[in-house]
Amino acid sequence: MTATMLVNIDVDDLEKGIHFYCEGLGLTVGRRFGSDAVELLGATSPIYLLLKPNGTVASPTSRHLRSYARHWTPVHLDFVVDHLESALDRARNAGARLEGSVRANSWGKIAMLADPFGHGICLIEFLGRGYDEIAT
Repeated sequence: MTATMLVNIDVDDLEKGIHFYCEGLGLTVGRRFGSDAVELLGATSPIYLLLKPNGTVASPTSRHLRSYARHWTPVHLDFVVDHLESALDRARNAGARLEGSVRANSWGKIAMLADPFGHGICLIEFLGRGYDEIAT
């Protein structure tokens, strides 16, 4: 079985989300689904922004409410870029917050950010053989 990957990101302001992901990360609007969702193209998988108000229940089986303050989840998105510094400037100008200094590793450079909705994202510029530099 081959699984198709679709990425869904909850936002409390769809237009603000479109602005950030298009202006900040270079994605483009594919299709709109009424006033509640939009498909963004330009990554290796489509990204769907879903309008979900702050404070609404995240799941029928969970007590957790959606919060768009900076929050932690063990799942985040990494965007591989050609030039980290220019991509970082673009993302910050569109509303991302840098969370620490850019780190250099044998495989490349990484900038850890939060998008305007509190979701963690990273920008990665691979150097040399990328992750193959540390693969065993």
